[in-house]
Amino acid sequence: METKNIDRREFLRRAGIASAVVGAAATLNSCAGGAGTDKVAEALTGEHVGTGEKEIGEMTYRTNPNTGDRVSLLGYGMMRLPQVQKGQERADGNDLDQEQINRLVDYALEHGVNYYDTSPAYCKGFSEEATGTALARHPRNTYFIATKLSNFAPQQQTREESQKMFHNSLRYLKTDYIDYLLLHAIGGGGMDNFNRRYMDNGILDWLVEQKKAGKIRNLGFSYHGDLVVFDEMMKWHDEGRYHWDFVQIQMNYVDWNNEVIAHEYYELEKRNIPAVIMEPLLGGRLVKLPTHVVNHLKARRPSDSPASWAFRFLGTYPNVMCSLSGMTYMEHLQDNLRTHCPLEPLSEEEMTYLHETAKLIQKYPTVPCNDCKYCMPCPYGLDIPAILLHYNKMVNEGSVPKDQQDPQYQEMRRKYLISYDRAVPAVRQADRCVGCRVCVSHCPQRINIPQTLERIASSIEEMKRNV
Repeated sequence: METKNIDRREFLRRAGIASAVVGAAATLNSCAGGAGTDKVAEALTGEHVGTGEKEIGEMTYRTNPNTGDRVSLLGYGMMRLPQVQKGQERADGNDLDQEQINRLVDYALEHGVNYYDTSPAYCKGFSEEATGTALARHPRNTYFIATKLSNFAPQQQTREESQKMFHNSLRYLKTDYIDYLLLHAIGGGGMDNFNRRYMDNGILDWLVEQKKAGKIRNLGFSYHGDLVVFDEMMKWHDEGRYHWDFVQIQMNYVDWNNEVIAHEYYELEKRNIPAVIMEPLLGGRLVKLPTHVVNHLKARRPSDSPASWAFRFLGTYPNVMCSLSGMTYMEHLQDNLRTHCPLEPLSEEEMTYLHETAKLIQKYPTVPCNDCKYCMPCPYGLDIPAILLHYNKMVNEGSVPKDQQDPQYQEMRRKYLISYDRAVPAVRQADRCVGCRVCVSHCPQRINIPQTLERIASSIEEMKRNV
């Protein structure tokens, strides 16, 4: 399941590098994960990597007890992929940078990442195509593809349309079978919604048939919501009604105190159902931390990134088969590889230290938005994620004006208003929300989005009026 011995010239050819770069790289030592690889990365990215940092060693793997699959503990989430510059989009609206995606996938495969998670709903519907294009350039037995039946819209929930979605996934991913197929984001809307999407139309039974036919190797689900649907799925598993080969849950060190998250993990562990982890970094919020929180982590391990702490937390739990990361840039990938190659579990003392860090983070009044974009498109044109992410950025920077008595109030007020207008066009800002609540049921973090937008719009109006 590894491509660590791939010929260096072949790797660069697949990455689409110019012949001059190939000639320079050919003189490097052919030792995957070592100093030679760091030099190749410099040639690929123009970035200096590796100096003064942990070398990239051997990937840590976990074994799927159902199939014996040796799965990389770091998985590639194909949800936040690099984009081309504005104006360079394809005629069909595809704005993904395929050349850069190919480079990232090549580098990830070379360093042992073999699990790639996508969906028909990601990247405006183009993620599967981009993923398939990048992976198909490599032998099929060197990677695992995970995708989802993302039949969220009512028109997608007929038997015919759901089947069409599955067959389209095979076509876009350029494969005859899916290694890990998920029922996408069940839980929201309770059993009524689950039944509409998968039971009333007979699609779940049809997927079981596809598994028997070899079109699906592992069948599972990703979960968002309260425990009602989750516990029902566990009951079905225990009764033998449906067998879940794996389950994808949200888990990270900040959410761990949420009894729902811990319950899900331990229920899976009890049944020996491997857990795949989404949102290990809360959509980047566990990387974009307030300065004093970053300093708190650096005081313990100066050379480790905030992301490294989050992934080491997850890797400490033995039933975690794979943690997904949406790595948009090469430096994201390289940092995560250093953490997982190999992964060092947290000591008991470090676990306590990280829980203390979580308490520091939770004191900051940020909105728990992970930029998943499930709330989009807004019927009234708002850019909901951009509004919430801008607010979180200003909170983390300590740039939210609070009191006119503060001597820096006017400067902070001006900075906030200017940065808000730059981040979100006026016609897509919070004050345009009409409270239709269409977005609420789609939010996996269960944010009361209209209420939050109203609060943000009100505070901005006060800043504009200087009151």
